[in-house]
Amino acid sequence: MKIQTLTGMLKALSEPTRLSIFDMLMEGVQCNCEIAERLGLSLSLISHHLRVLRQVGLVQSERDPDDARWIYHSISQEALTQLDEEMRHLLDVNRIRPRLPSCGPRAVVTAKG
Repeated sequence: MKIQTLTGMLKALSEPTRLSIFDMLMEGVQCNCEIAERLGLSLSLISHHLRVLRQVGLVQSERDPDDARWIYHSISQEALTQLDEEMRHLLDVNRIRPRLPSCGPRAVVTAKG
């Protein structure tokens, strides 16, 4: 995953309403009205936040095949798996290594010769 993709996902999730919507979608498929009712927000505001989550690839939406007025939203499991892997790598404490800076007063001095 490119750093720009990861940054976009994290930025989208850093907004509290979008994080709440994402959390709800982790419970399973939801429609706009369920999300709006539960969060006490307007349908247009919910649609805006879902659009941002779709743009970064975290959410997918599907119209009802019998009545296109209804749209159902769910987590993109592929994107979630990628995000999970990237975050595990980013936050892996085993990546931390002892190191001395190469500049400043604490710099490692090497003999020239």
